[in-house]
Amino acid sequence: MLAGAFVSAIVRCAPPDNKPIPAEKENCRGWLEAELDLLRDVEVIVPLGGMAYAQVLRILHGRQVSVPKPRPRFAHGLEVDLRPSGPMLIASYHPSQQNTFTGRLTEVMLDEVFERARALLDWP
Repeated sequence: MLAGAFVSAIVRCAPPDNKPIPAEKENCRGWLEAELDLLRDVEVIVPLGGMAYAQVLRILHGRQVSVPKPRPRFAHGLEVDLRPSGPMLIASYHPSQQNTFTGRLTEVMLDEVFERARALLDWP
């Protein structure tokens, strides 16, 4: 269990060629916004993939969270500290078949992201 953390993706289905078009991302944005509304006390967000990372930063910026300028470039394991006005972000490659079958994202790499989230939340 990892209380206080939120794992997000920005689209709710597998789009053709694994590449959502802007309209798909925008259509699903409301769901992500609603989830964030419900999770007001979230301390760590783990966006899955570069698109989710960018979308979460846009949403948080729109909610008056202080986001660094220029925005840090997405990288697996990247940590962006938005405290005290927002949560910590720990970026991860998306666990798609494309990333896992090619070894771009391994089980160990994903475990490390969640171990870091757990450490930030002071979980044993």
